[in-house]
Amino acid sequence: MEHLLGLLRIRVQRGTNLAVRDVRSSDPYVVIKMGKQKLKTRVVKKSTNPEWNEDLTLSISDSSLPIHIAVYDKDTFSLDDKMGDAEFEIGPFLEAIRMRLEGVANGTVASRVQPSRENCLAEESSIIYSDGRIIQNMTVRLRNVEMGKWNPSHNMH
Repeated sequence: MEHLLGLLRIRVQRGTNLAVRDVRSSDPYVVIKMGKQKLKTRVVKKSTNPEWNEDLTLSISDSSLPIHIAVYDKDTFSLDDKMGDAEFEIGPFLEAIRMRLEGVANGTVASRVQPSRENCLAEESSIIYSDGRIIQNMTVRLRNVEMGKWNPSHNMH
């Protein structure tokens, strides 16, 4: 039996400049996978700049597994088209939780993760203490697509 480390809430905020997969637009949705877990957002119709603002929750039992993200275009009469993918590690986020930052000022930055060739970050990602929780906001650049970015944030309960 796997040991549960905690629950990770991921807020899928928005996508920007996503690829056009239909005639003039796309009907995008996001799939998040970690190990055997798979979660999906709702479909946003006719948008290359979708706003999801949707929370998805993963059970974390292996902190070494990356979180995989894929964006798809919903099609009615054929297989859904992939619009790009990305992944991120939760190691730095879990390290910030282990710091036990209770009592520090709201908005205290625990850590920063820089974009590199080894990750899909589009810009620096800050891990902060906010209202009794550790939160990491990030913008990831989608791979395997001609354009697109996606904005998730996550925090641990």
